[in-house]
Amino acid sequence: MGKTHLMEIQENGGTLAEKLDWARERLEQQVPVNQVFGQDEMTAVIGMTKGKGYKGVTSRWCTKKQTHKTHWGLRNVACIGVWHHAQKGYHHRTEINKICKIGQGYHIKDGKLIKNNASTDYDLSDKSINPLGGFVSYGEVANDFIMLKECVVGTKKRVLTLHKSLLMQTEQQALEKVDLKFMDTTSKFGHGRFQTMEEKKAFMGPLKDRIAKEKGS
Repeated sequence: MGKTHLMEIQENGGTLAEKLDWARERLEQQVPVNQVFGQDEMTAVIGMTKGKGYKGVTSRWCTKKQTHKTHWGLRNVACIGVWHHAQKGYHHRTEINKICKIGQGYHIKDGKLIKNNASTDYDLSDKSINPLGGFVSYGEVANDFIMLKECVVGTKKRVLTLHKSLLMQTEQQALEKVDLKFMDTTSKFGHGRFQTMEEKKAFMGPLKDRIAKEKGS
């Protein structure tokens, strides 16, 4: 069984009584992500980086290796800095990322299941945000989601914390409006080239296993 995506966070601001009242009002209630964050907003992403184990200075700080005839060690520091092995990775980090899209998950509309949360004004294909075969080491995303520009810290399935940026954003990159034209949904296992399963079936034609399955049914 998989782990539940849970994280304990601290409630800040106000007196103790005000904090308790605020928590009672929102107990067992869902808070949609679009009520907290907005499109084109800069947000802080907090998490733990990937753990790399116990490493030396050459791996951690990219120091120059010694010559091949060195007596006491090839990957030791000669006369600068520290030369003790220590932890690499699994550090607490905060990054500022831009929200490119806040998407709605699978929902029912007029009695139909709507999944086309990867369609844009320029790409009208009826496809979901999930690539063919699902996300590697995760699966499919059926709930509301946030698409961030650039990367975030941590491994797959690692729980991250998002909060409003505490910095005044003045750069052009932070203030510009994002207009997504295309979202790639090809398979992330190998070299994918099909955006949807219908496109793959139309290109590949009738396959042997599919024909056998239809005959068996």
